[in-house]
Amino acid sequence: MFKFKPLLVQTIWGGEKIVPFKKLDSDLTNVGESWEISGVKNSETVVDGGEYDGVALNALVEKLGAKLVGADNYKRFGNEFPLLIKFIDARDDLSIQVHPTDEIAVRQGRQRGKTEMWYLMGSDENAKLYSGLKMKLTPEEYTAMVENDTICDALAQYEVKEDDVFFLPAGRIHAIGTGCFLAEIQQTSDVTWRIYDFHRKQKDGSYRELHTKQASEAIDYTVENDYRTDYRPRKNESVNLVNCPYFNTAVYDLNEPMTIDYSELDSFVILIGLKGEGTVTDSEGNTTSLKAGETILIPATTETIKVEGTVKFLETYV
Repeated sequence: MFKFKPLLVQTIWGGEKIVPFKKLDSDLTNVGESWEISGVKNSETVVDGGEYDGVALNALVEKLGAKLVGADNYKRFGNEFPLLIKFIDARDDLSIQVHPTDEIAVRQGRQRGKTEMWYLMGSDENAKLYSGLKMKLTPEEYTAMVENDTICDALAQYEVKEDDVFFLPAGRIHAIGTGCFLAEIQQTSDVTWRIYDFHRKQKDGSYRELHTKQASEAIDYTVENDYRTDYRPRKNESVNLVNCPYFNTAVYDLNEPMTIDYSELDSFVILIGLKGEGTVTDSEGNTTSLKAGETILIPATTETIKVEGTVKFLETYV
């Protein structure tokens, strides 16, 4: 089992929740993101402790191969780790954006697209976000609404609370709003098309670049009734949240010991601590803590884990 040193990212919209949530000894302010597990080039997390202490994630994949990520994943992704895990704290609205599908991304000169999901944690009262279109638009109408500052009128907005889940397949317009605190699971990809940024200026007085044309090609213009994931929380069992070609995610809320069997799973598993504190013991007898704000990477060779304590966490794998 591996833990990684988080990469803390200060942003103009970042808040003050991440450092205390993770119980870090840091005086950084305006921390918008904690990159928990990342194989993104030039932003890789490194192993924290143990035999491979200090080794960057993709180098770890190169050393361990299928033993770490699973045989099928190693064939599919090679030495690049396929998921990026973050905590995000928004003190202000983030830009409205969209990510292309793999197919469209390649057509646009990028390596791959991006599908992701959000799991809301202890957010502020009245925290809101955007997810999906609430009205039919053509690409031409979309472009006009960006230009005349009315694009937000076309988006479905949600007041959110702890435990809300939003799945964001590539092509779905979205934006994290003021007061949101969440865990994000996504494809390893840095392709983001910025649609609208509320005419905010950067420190140097300039506006951030918009990608109106690329976004118009990437948007899925389908309108759905509800973009929030409907699920029923339950104690002491796996509760499925998302299944897609890029990741599968469940949430566990435990107050009694539980053994989870991965013997038939040909993939690494990531556990993301949301609340409480527990211990994880694998089939080799290795034990580590799992606390709120901690993230663990479990190798594909692990047969079972036993989780003990009062702890709530996300489980995700490919």
